[in-house]
Amino acid sequence: MIPQDVYAGLDVSLETTSICVVDSTGATVWRGSCPTDPAAIAGALRRHAPKARLIGLETGQLSNWLTRTLCELGLPVVCLDARHAKAALKLQVNKTDANDAWGLAQIVRTGWFREVAVKSMDAQALRMLLVARTHLISQRQATANVIRGLMKTFGLVIARGASGLFAPRVREARQWHPPGDR
Repeated sequence: MIPQDVYAGLDVSLETTSICVVDSTGATVWRGSCPTDPAAIAGALRRHAPKARLIGLETGQLSNWLTRTLCELGLPVVCLDARHAKAALKLQVNKTDANDAWGLAQIVRTGWFREVAVKSMDAQALRMLLVARTHLISQRQATANVIRGLMKTFGLVIARGASGLFAPRVREARQWHPPGDR
């Protein structure tokens, strides 16, 4: 029989999630793993911790998605500050995913954690666009620097940040042919 007051810890990786369920005294009720999919995780938790008081997982690349989705499925999930959780988990002698899940379950059981706010989908979409824009600007600058460097081998110097668009300045500089290259 599953005790009423249970707590669960989820150690999430890209493919599998280790789950540990403990009772209010800290004794392990169930340990296992499942695919990192909200439906699979929710199914395992409903089977082995149907009345979980709290379920914790650390911040990471999948944490916003999993936390939000598992909460939508009616589970009491909190996202834990990874740096704070790491301080407690580093005391473990044998560091494995299963032991990390056990440690996370103990952290939520004792209440010794910092909860991290999960960003809204709108905030995440905006951040994604800003990161993509920053990356594209960086790539554009890197490409311009490569072209500048290649042109210098022919004695053609295209100034950085000079007025006007970059492509027309490169075309204009290309009109010059070194002696003996005609």
